[in-house]
Amino acid sequence: MEEESGSSQVACGSWIRRPEKVNLAVLARSRKKRGDSDSSSPSVLQIFSFDPKTASLSSSPLTTYVLEEVDGDPVSITVHPSGDEIVCSTTKGGCKLFELVSHDSQTRLLSKELPPLQGVGPLKCIAFSVDGSRFATGGEDGRLRILEWPSLRIILDEPKAHKSVRDMDFSLDSEFLASTSTDGAARIWKTEDGAPLTTLTRNSDEKIELCRFSKDGTKPFLFCTVQKGNKAVTGVWDISTWNKIGYKRLLRKPASIMSISLDGKYLALGSKDGDICVVDVKKMEISHTSKRLHLGAGIETLEFCPSERVVLTTTTEWGAVVTKLNVPADWKEWQIYMLLLGMFLASAVVFYIFFENSDSFWKFPKQAAKPKIGTILGDPQSSDDPNVWGPLDM
Repeated sequence: MEEESGSSQVACGSWIRRPEKVNLAVLARSRKKRGDSDSSSPSVLQIFSFDPKTASLSSSPLTTYVLEEVDGDPVSITVHPSGDEIVCSTTKGGCKLFELVSHDSQTRLLSKELPPLQGVGPLKCIAFSVDGSRFATGGEDGRLRILEWPSLRIILDEPKAHKSVRDMDFSLDSEFLASTSTDGAARIWKTEDGAPLTTLTRNSDEKIELCRFSKDGTKPFLFCTVQKGNKAVTGVWDISTWNKIGYKRLLRKPASIMSISLDGKYLALGSKDGDICVVDVKKMEISHTSKRLHLGAGIETLEFCPSERVVLTTTTEWGAVVTKLNVPADWKEWQIYMLLLGMFLASAVVFYIFFENSDSFWKFPKQAAKPKIGTILGDPQSSDDPNVWGPLDM
């Protein structure tokens, strides 16, 4: 199922994970449409509810926050793993921090100060680590920052990390940060102290563009889209050695964005002309394809829903689209409990059958029937045994 929400001014978006598997979505809307001279509409952040039954966003936002004109338009957005904080990069005001407050069925966005990142210019890449303890930014000027969260202590501030940062991602254990450049280079950083660890090797005709770490906890890999001349492939690096172990043609066209599901089972690629494909990581085979989802437009947001097999995509031309994936259904919590209950009942029945037939099953000899007490003591009136006591004459 595919659903379009809102107008075509959406610049970026993200899911918000809330307690009890409730999911919201935040959409950042630009001040005007691309090529539109009318700039009377302000730039806003809007929070929408999500209905898992219909796989759609609410028709009207739960709350709207209007950005000041001095901040410019939204560029990128990310949400803290707790779901309580949102960071939005803007064209003029650097990064803006918002706290999501819900009380008595009312939802609000409260603006907060973010001193180290005010007035730093547009940041194409911003991301929180998986555990929420680190926050990284990558600028169009090639500057890379890693900050401790929420103290905002600067761990790394490298002005010349890249020619221009194109993409970045934290590893599952939050130990590493991978970053890619518009010139095709890719570097690995240690998030504890910000030290550069290595640069991924590539051939002279290869350009590494996008990157995502595996997130299933069993496969320590780094996935990267690689442009080899006119051929687009997805390469895989072993993060224990940082050596490339292979590549595969998946999307078969240049990708504009890449994402991986929260449980690490699926990898998604969005193309520069509006297509998406979703890959089963275990098999490295395509499980879902949506052609012309954003016809002729490069997909700018591609993100998996935290608890449903649904993706959120955005483009400036076509707005936000929620797509339910045609992939095998996951086991629901109640189904797991029913399976465990069934296994317990089956075990109880088998145990009872074994118990009832234990003599023949274990080849134990059957016990003889217990004799009556009279048989053991004998009949004192008829016994000829001299050892048996009879009446005593005094």
